Amino acid sequence: MRREQKFECGQQDAVELRAIGGSTNLVGQNRATRGPRPTTPVGQNRAACRPGPTVAVSTELLLLLATVLISPCLAQESANRVESVPAGSLSEEVRDLREEVKELRASVAEMRADSERARAENSELRRQLNELQCKDGACPGSTGTGEKAVVTGAVAQTRDNGPSDPPGNSQDAQGSQNQVQEEKKKSARTATLDEEYELLSGKVDDQYQTKVESTSKYRMRISGIVLMNMFSNQGTVDTIDLPTLAFPRPAGDSGGSFGATLRQSELGFEVFGPRVAGARTRADLQVDLAGGFPYIPNGINSGLVRLRTATMRMDWENTSVVAGQDGLFFSPNSPTSFASLAEPALSYAGNLWSWAPQIRVEHKVTLGEQSSLLFQAGILDPVSGQFPDSGYYRQAGAGESSRQPAYGTHAAWTRNVSGQPLRLGMGGFYSRQDYGYGRKVDAWAAMSDVELPLGNQFSISGKFYRGKGLGGLYGGTGRSVLFSGDPTNPYSEVIGLNTVGGWAQLKYRPAPKVEFNAAFGMDNPYAKDVEYFLYAQSYGDPRVAALSKNRAGFLNVIYRPRSDLLFSAEYRRIGTDSIATGGNGAGQLNLTMGVLF
Repeated sequence: MRREQKFECGQQDAVELRAIGGSTNLVGQNRATRGPRPTTPVGQNRAACRPGPTVAVSTELLLLLATVLISPCLAQESANRVESVPAGSLSEEVRDLREEVKELRASVAEMRADSERARAENSELRRQLNELQCKDGACPGSTGTGEKAVVTGAVAQTRDNGPSDPPGNSQDAQGSQNQVQEEKKKSARTATLDEEYELLSGKVDDQYQTKVESTSKYRMRISGIVLMNMFSNQGTVDTIDLPTLAFPRPAGDSGGSFGATLRQSELGFEVFGPRVAGARTRADLQVDLAGGFPYIPNGINSGLVRLRTATMRMDWENTSVVAGQDGLFFSPNSPTSFASLAEPALSYAGNLWSWAPQIRVEHKVTLGEQSSLLFQAGILDPVSGQFPDSGYYRQAGAGESSRQPAYGTHAAWTRNVSGQPLRLGMGGFYSRQDYGYGRKVDAWAAMSDVELPLGNQFSISGKFYRGKGLGGLYGGTGRSVLFSGDPTNPYSEVIGLNTVGGWAQLKYRPAPKVEFNAAFGMDNPYAKDVEYFLYAQSYGDPRVAALSKNRAGFLNVIYRPRSDLLFSAEYRRIGTDSIATGGNGAGQLNLTMGVLF
């Protein structure tokens, strides 16, 4: 009996425990039915329990009934929770996830393509290095350990193959001289190989740069140059670090200046986006420190940040759409100079340029393996060369007041000649300018550009234009029109300034690391327009209104010991003619050091 009683008490305790763990509602109901529980210890309860299989069965029936009654409620509550989530939000989340997966796959594919291109470039550079070694008669074996080992082996072999000590009287003088000459030739060949190896090694190292990732998942590349210019001027110029015009020497002036600046340093960002409608998307931003000076002591050494260009591109196989602020696509090339990087060289002296907001379309037609045609057309912000009336609020200039954009077009033929581009291009420009009170001027330009290689070391490039009202493109020495009196006077007459000009440059590259450039340019407004009014006026500097011609030329040398380091020396000469003061001249010597990244 005691064993059966213990079993029945244990069974009842288990049933009570299952009831407590099964449902809190059932426990509450049992407590309400039984009343308050006694405070007797558990051991006493077990001792006082009586054998009763009927009680255990009835308790199990109660548990089964509670489970049947509660299960539909729980199922209904779960269904209500599921139905409370809108179906539309689920579909949108699924759609967003699918789009993100697609973009991630596209990014991975582009990264793989970039990696393959880098590997191909590395292989090509190694091949070129091996060819250089073979030219010296010391081709690297298949067991080489890299480019450096190849060059080191070649140098060692060249030195080991040098002439041995003469055996005294057994060798004649003629043979000794031949051996000395042969040793000199091998030493020169070794120096050449070392130089070319350093250049190729720098290019190989460029392929192993660490890629920069933006906060988004798309790849970003940072580039730029830290540039220092030290200059010495002779004469009076408009800006001592970036001279473009020469003026008469004022009373008490020292007749020259000396200084240094880093405000021509640049910083660029380039972002590679996903494919959209089959096009590769890309954006770039370039800034420098040539945006002016803060009004503080020694503020000339604290250049303000300035926006140069900011573009967004969609590139298909043969067609591209470009939007943003960019250079003039109908006037593409400029002379080579690191003394004038904040603005292209020969500005106001035959080089039409500007950084203007624009939208353009480009289409390339392939004519063969070595030649192609490029057609470009677009609309631009109608700049006129006027200075802003406010440093914060933007007011409409003569171009914006015309209520229409400027228009540009360009066509170029390009052919590959000995690894260098031979390019011939022609472009056109039109813009309407409104100076108020019915005074309107039609600005236009027709131009041509050329790049002509002359062998492997020489090349010629240049530009020629004829137009009217080109002050916004740095033509006409910065003037689009001339006024008979005060430009704000409604009774002052206005005429568009016709001008003609251009520039040409000869480039000589005796070695991959060194190049020489000589360039000359001229902007020549029509004399009949400059002398049309007895006392002509224009916007901006009053000294510019009487200018009749501006010309400039420079000669520079650029040395790049590495791909990320450059040195340059340049001398520039400027000549500016005025109907009021005659001819004025100035010169500048500029020494430059730059580090590219």
